[in-house]
Amino acid sequence: MSGKKLSAWIHTIGPGLIVAALVFGPSKLTITSKIGANFQYGLLWIIIIAIFFMAIYTLIAERIGLASDRSLLSMIGEKWGKGVAKIVGFGIFLVCASFQTGNSVGVGIAIGELTNTDNIYWIIVFNLIGILLLFFRNFYKVLEKVMISLVGLMLVAFLITLIEVKPNVMEVVKGLFIPRVADGSVGLIVAFMASCFSIVGAFYTSYLVQERKKISEREKTNQSSSLTGIFILGLLSAIVMISAGAILSPLGIEVKTATDMSLALKPAFGDYASAVFLIGLFAAGFSSIIGNASIGGTLLSDALGYGSNFSSKKTRGIIALVMVIGGVIAIIFGGAPLELIVFAQSITIFIVPIIGIAMFVISNDKKYMGELISTPFLKITGAVGLALVVILAIINFIDIFLK
Repeated sequence: MSGKKLSAWIHTIGPGLIVAALVFGPSKLTITSKIGANFQYGLLWIIIIAIFFMAIYTLIAERIGLASDRSLLSMIGEKWGKGVAKIVGFGIFLVCASFQTGNSVGVGIAIGELTNTDNIYWIIVFNLIGILLLFFRNFYKVLEKVMISLVGLMLVAFLITLIEVKPNVMEVVKGLFIPRVADGSVGLIVAFMASCFSIVGAFYTSYLVQERKKISEREKTNQSSSLTGIFILGLLSAIVMISAGAILSPLGIEVKTATDMSLALKPAFGDYASAVFLIGLFAAGFSSIIGNASIGGTLLSDALGYGSNFSSKKTRGIIALVMVIGGVIAIIFGGAPLELIVFAQSITIFIVPIIGIAMFVISNDKKYMGELISTPFLKITGAVGLALVVILAIINFIDIFLK
């Protein structure tokens, strides 16, 4: 493959890589590490299930983005009323603003640990850098390049970590292909599935595909290009879970934060191994700062009637607002307050099933989709995925409100 063709292919898969980068943030890293530490390789199989359904809904969203130049939120408004569209837009904004705190803290801790400096300084610096990126004329191109670079950095850093810890290959294979549910694992399985099978991330893919269409004629007919990014999301999840299983599980270390892996690596493999992991954590945090803010800002802008165009000053302003909210809360509280986490989870429980249903219905509506209406395979797997989303929401509802 020539250099030009490789570059063109990388940019074609841009929307999927952006989604992978924003989904794989510090909170996702913590959950994945915790599963590996607690159950070693026994729950690797859940990655295959989560990524399969994430791929299905990413493909559905991609087809929606290719089928029309109208935003998915505007379609929801036309079909069920502007009130529903506003609820979805505001809901996603509030969730993104709430989770933004954890992304800011992750970046601050990673660079603070690497440089032995105050975390707060780096929280401010990297949120400001994120806001400055919004001033570029073509924000989508900049976003795509930054996210591709950060995904590459994550892959290299976590692969080096995986090579260092030398996992048991046969046990890894068993964990991937022989499903088993260990005692006390249900809560973590639900948390992982909810974070990896990200309906909000899939929803946003339709917007990214439409932005890509504006600068690439090829993208107007190119289907399934976003799936590469989703498979990379699965690869990152597997690498971190396997690494945690190899280094944390034998030591009986209880994972509480995203940096626990780096602390365990230092005495066993030295400062170099710890630093490499922290670089990966930084990439996960910074990519989520930018990507998460882009989702929240774009969808609130769309809900308010300002449109979803990245070139719009109002859209960029709301994206910056998400970064400011996350950064300020991280600086004041030093992390996400418990009340904020519960608030974000509560909104997610109600918003995610609505989004999933809306995507599924619109993808099967000839009026909106034309020739890109869902295939029988997508209809069946999409329905199963939707049932999974509803079940996860019910389990989370019971866990938060009824226990």
